[in-house]
Amino acid sequence: MTATNPLLIKRYASRRLYNTETSDYVTLEDVARFIKDGRDVQIIDLKTGDDLTRQYLLQIITEHEGRGENVLPVEVLTDLVRSYASQAQSMVPQFLQQSFDVLRQSQSQILEHSPLAKMPGVDAFAVQQEAMLKAMMGAWSAFTPPEAAKPDAEPAAAPEKDDIASIKEQLAALTTQLDKMSKS
Repeated sequence: MTATNPLLIKRYASRRLYNTETSDYVTLEDVARFIKDGRDVQIIDLKTGDDLTRQYLLQIITEHEGRGENVLPVEVLTDLVRSYASQAQSMVPQFLQQSFDVLRQSQSQILEHSPLAKMPGVDAFAVQQEAMLKAMMGAWSAFTPPEAAKPDAEPAAAPEKDDIASIKEQLAALTTQLDKMSKS
């Protein structure tokens, strides 16, 4: 689905975004479209070399939310803000990553075994959902604690059907812990 290398976009001092593959300027909406189409992107500041990808992904999400395309409930946004000021900060990125992994797997399984899978447009919808999840998790990966980002760690195997129930229980327990921590 995605190329092995992300689409490199350079940000100039004028804040204009330059697509290095097509040698033309792009807008934030173009970047959002690339992601929706399944491309990974990397946005680099031309002068400093800083990776600005997370900043731009968050800006895309903010703009969509501001236009009434609400994906994130207010309660979730509130809990995210609280996590920045609490000890839960180190757990939130892992929790979100696991939650989106489970969601992605569930969507794939449902689509594969559903009569809806034969309907026109379902493939495009699945690609858009995958791109949205990837964009959101890309933004949150900046906050992954060092112990969760070990480069030599083996990738986790896909959970079995029995494991999904266990994961749901673990997520519920983490949510309860987060609620308790935010109230103290």
